[in-house]
Amino acid sequence: MSDNTKQLEEKIALAHLGGGEKRIEKQHSKNKLTARERVEYLLDEGSFEEIGLLVTHRTTEFGLDKEKYYGDGVITGYGTINGKLVYVFAQDFTVFGGALSETHAEKICKVMDLAVKVGAPMIGLNDSGGARIQEGVRSLGGYADIFHRNVKASGVIPQISAIMGPCAGGAVYSPAMTDFTLMVQNTSYMFVTGPNVVKTVTNEEVTSEELGGASTHSTKSGVTHVTSANDVACLEDVKKLISYLPSSNKEKPEKLAFTLGDEYRDALETIIPDSSNKPYDMHHVINGIIDADSFYEIHKDFADNIIVGFARLGGRSIGIVANQPMSLAGVLDVDSSRKAARFTRFCDSFNIPLLVLVDVPGFLPGTDQEWNGIILHGAKLLYALSEATVPKVTVITRKAYGGAYDVMNSKHIGADMNFAWPTAEIAVMGAKGASEIIFRKEIANADNPEEKLKEKEAEYAELFANPFEAAKRGFIDEVIRPKETRRKLIKAYAMLENKKVLRPDRKHGNIPL
Repeated sequence: MSDNTKQLEEKIALAHLGGGEKRIEKQHSKNKLTARERVEYLLDEGSFEEIGLLVTHRTTEFGLDKEKYYGDGVITGYGTINGKLVYVFAQDFTVFGGALSETHAEKICKVMDLAVKVGAPMIGLNDSGGARIQEGVRSLGGYADIFHRNVKASGVIPQISAIMGPCAGGAVYSPAMTDFTLMVQNTSYMFVTGPNVVKTVTNEEVTSEELGGASTHSTKSGVTHVTSANDVACLEDVKKLISYLPSSNKEKPEKLAFTLGDEYRDALETIIPDSSNKPYDMHHVINGIIDADSFYEIHKDFADNIIVGFARLGGRSIGIVANQPMSLAGVLDVDSSRKAARFTRFCDSFNIPLLVLVDVPGFLPGTDQEWNGIILHGAKLLYALSEATVPKVTVITRKAYGGAYDVMNSKHIGADMNFAWPTAEIAVMGAKGASEIIFRKEIANADNPEEKLKEKEAEYAELFANPFEAAKRGFIDEVIRPKETRRKLIKAYAMLENKKVLRPDRKHGNIPL
């Protein structure tokens, strides 16, 4: 063995140790995998090819020239997940707390550039205390270089961020611009300013977990799309998410082998309650339509009055947006509109057909909603569904009232196929409220106002609280039995598979942000 070869092997061995054995032992004591273990678990066995293994920082200030580690705190490269090419970086908290330096950023930028050139997903495993303070503006410039690439890659390749430790300061903005953010319970957190700064500025006493933990961001802010119990579960979630997505915007998601058989689902016939005011779980409708055990819910714990997620239908990957009558009767509000709009735009970017399941009594009223911009946020969902050019199919299961009927992928904003169950009620508002307005004088002058109201309510319901008037005008393509839904949808998406829409010549639209 030559001296050069021996020297190379020694350097590679040191690089694989990261920040050293003691620091790695400390990381394991917190039930966290090391950066290299995360990469190896995420990717197919033997598929990882590392880039920049021997890179070290170029800083000479503050004595850092005497403390250098190969890789400079981040592992970068490419490999496969279930045979699909992906690019990955994993920050190593055992090296300067995973702090981002100029060379650290250059390594990340290099694999991001390759991912865009090749057309493959980019996965970031984030575990960093922020910018490396000793490098000053050089580390800040490194962040900006990454942010710029996040924007250029947006809508071109899927970008996924797994937060597997601290993610503070400038470090949070790259994950915020990626398509999906995953967090690990109890060991990861995200915030722009930490608890100490918050206490100094506002006198608030708050822990890191309360301020920016996985629970906080999955339920309150909506920053996190998926929360996992530990590192291994998080990496499994990344793998599952990747399975529904194409490699880039130039491709369609992989279609699994499927043989069309008896696609009637009798269980769907009994889901809708007799009373229109009784709730039911829209998850039962979803599971009755899709391929068995294929639903992967996104943003599960945030704005649960609307459901979004990926599923397979006849082997085809689809995105689902569905009102949830179990929460706030399925109304649209600020958070649910924002949640559904973001998911819709992702699906449209990556050629994933959309299924919209509708049971919506309208928008949530109240000063809180109005003052927090329900007009703007509701318009986001309207804009997103109007703009989307992927195959778009709607099924109205029960209520479709007022402006929310228009917003939830109505025929008027470009839906390709609109189905309704016989239980569908398509109207400006519910029969009782409408009757109280339309027949106000007649009811007031009646000998028995209560009986007259019931009479007029029944009259209005017969006219509008059904899907047939809408079907007569072509706003509903077909009124179907619930058990037929899966079969109808499989055929509709097969028919729409080669749909193409020419967009107007423009730089971009101005979505109401």
